[in-house]
Amino acid sequence: MELYCSTFSFNLPIHIKPSSFSIFPTNLSSPSHSKKTHYNALNKPLNFSPFSHQFLQFQHSFPKTPTHILASTSSTADVEKDQLPADIDVIETQEPNSRVRLSVNVPPAVCHDCYKRVMRELSKQAKVPGFRPGKPVPDSILLSFAGKENVQRATIESILKRTLPHAMSSVNGIALKDSVRITTDFSDMEDTYILSNSLRYDVVVDVLPVVRWNPENGYKNLKIVVEIDNEIAAEVACERELKRRHKTLGPLRIVTDRGLQTGDVVVVDISASTIENNGEAAQNIPSAESKGFQFDTEDSETILPGFLDSIVGIRQGETKSFPLVFPEWWRQEDLRGVQAQFTVDCKELFYRDLPVLDDSLADKLLPGCSTLAEVKEALLQRCQELEQTAKEQATDNAILDQLRKMVEVDIPQSLFEEEGRQMYGSKLLEIQAKMKLKDEQLASLTSPEAVKEYIQHEKENISEVIKQNLAVGDIFKRENLEVSTDEVFKEVKNSIEEFKRHKQEYDEERVKEQVQEVLEGAKVLEWLREHAQIEYIIR
Repeated sequence: MELYCSTFSFNLPIHIKPSSFSIFPTNLSSPSHSKKTHYNALNKPLNFSPFSHQFLQFQHSFPKTPTHILASTSSTADVEKDQLPADIDVIETQEPNSRVRLSVNVPPAVCHDCYKRVMRELSKQAKVPGFRPGKPVPDSILLSFAGKENVQRATIESILKRTLPHAMSSVNGIALKDSVRITTDFSDMEDTYILSNSLRYDVVVDVLPVVRWNPENGYKNLKIVVEIDNEIAAEVACERELKRRHKTLGPLRIVTDRGLQTGDVVVVDISASTIENNGEAAQNIPSAESKGFQFDTEDSETILPGFLDSIVGIRQGETKSFPLVFPEWWRQEDLRGVQAQFTVDCKELFYRDLPVLDDSLADKLLPGCSTLAEVKEALLQRCQELEQTAKEQATDNAILDQLRKMVEVDIPQSLFEEEGRQMYGSKLLEIQAKMKLKDEQLASLTSPEAVKEYIQHEKENISEVIKQNLAVGDIFKRENLEVSTDEVFKEVKNSIEEFKRHKQEYDEERVKEQVQEVLEGAKVLEWLREHAQIEYIIR
């Protein structure tokens, strides 16, 4: 059995149950505004507040730094203020996954002092017949009134509440939120207390992991090769967009006297089955089948390589059958390298009756333009802006990928579960932004089983994201980077305005935390771009 931090209260009714006592004050857990729950992340339904579309995009633009994950333990001043009558003995043991075990021995002098405090508080609160409220009541009568076992349990809780901040002083500031667990059975603590008037208990806590760079400070001399897809090149994209707009001005005409040519639009039924070389029966490939599939033959890069070449010349009403192999980079992993036999029925065949591309089409191609040159210039400018954005994003991705390869981190379980829950929550927010989920759908998607399944399936990805975030946070501290108050205020204001505009609930403190994290990540990426050697390759 494990005992978790909760709110300490001291109201003793006449008949006391052990469960009526909580153990720790609120300030030993996460801040009251936080909805995070690390220690039972896989055993509770997922709770999250909806964020605005704008803030979602802003939030995912840059990696987060891990400054928000520190536990809100009692400060050194609080510990010094509560002087114990004797020193407690704490043995600290490092465990795997950035976990620390604290074995605490509380001497009799401290236990007796806590017992006296319990009795004084009980004397103030208890309404004992024959004694006026607030007047001292002899211990023997109080014990008889409240029950000796109940007082013992209350004393143990008082000892835990009072000594835990002292025991954790060595990890104060690096302990992770809600990761503090007392692993000793309460019954074992009772036995020790009854027999020796002392107390022994073990505490385990996840701590902020150490980021180890290989090589040390390797992030300062990054050499990055960024592959840029030729499709995002401004000139290429401009020509493609102009062609797309031109095609929208041409009506489709039915092809009657020939077969399929490049530039046509075709509607086909597709079926596919595996080709087995070991004599086994072929199996259908449902994900590769389609009825009434329509595609523009000039967009052949979106379909399986070799598919278009295999059906060129097919006529309406004709059927063709041919083998193809799914390439190793295919988006569906289960189809990579699979040999398949395709059967294609041509249902309809069209060509576009395109008008002559000249100045007379300028306003239709782009309203406000009077010449084809103006259209091309305006489209090129837009494509150049998109190219720059795509280039910057590709650069950031390449830098972050390099960082992940250069760091080693022992990831605490509580941090892993928390990041997994946040990633899952973000996906649900994106789904909600696209479609209205019914209550039963949302309940199913936020169930403990759904969260657990996602975290297990995305284990590797979650670990990589954590490594990335910790690496970015470590650089931010090492290089003494700063985010101005004005920047934070501006982004917080914009985000809150979005919440209000969409009539969504929000927690201002949490919004500030997230904005701070995103801006810190942006500062790190800016610094890395300035100090890295970056080479761009067009593929």
